[in-house]
Amino acid sequence: METQRRGLFWDVQAGRVPPPPAAKLLGWELVAVDPEQGTIEVAFQASGQFANPVGAIQGGFLAAMLDDTLGPALVATLPEDRFAPTLDLHVQYLRPARPGRLLGRGRIVQRGREICFLSGELIGQDDRPVAVATATARIQTVPQNRQPLS
Repeated sequence: METQRRGLFWDVQAGRVPPPPAAKLLGWELVAVDPEQGTIEVAFQASGQFANPVGAIQGGFLAAMLDDTLGPALVATLPEDRFAPTLDLHVQYLRPARPGRLLGRGRIVQRGREICFLSGELIGQDDRPVAVATATARIQTVPQNRQPLS
């Protein structure tokens, strides 16, 4: 009998806790996750409100989407008492992204006891990458006084 997964990532997916406000703002949606392989696919709904003066999605929103792709690739693999804040995020913008659905693909490159290296990409509606990223995250214990976000 398979036990139900627990932890920050899985509790949100099961509806036991609400999704983080940033994920809601970005239109975060789980497409696929493989904790054994350390991979994830998520979709975002890039609102026209995220656009810069020439109609492309502002780079800060793309960086946030990449952070919200890479981080969950790792967090989905962790025990329920652990989480992994991002220590460093390096984004390279390849071409403009337009409002609409964007697909994020992330993976764990190397995992240590505390420090993990992640990479991923954000794919535009034409199936071409709009940005790529690498990140470093640190596995930590969830604080006991953590308050749910609404």
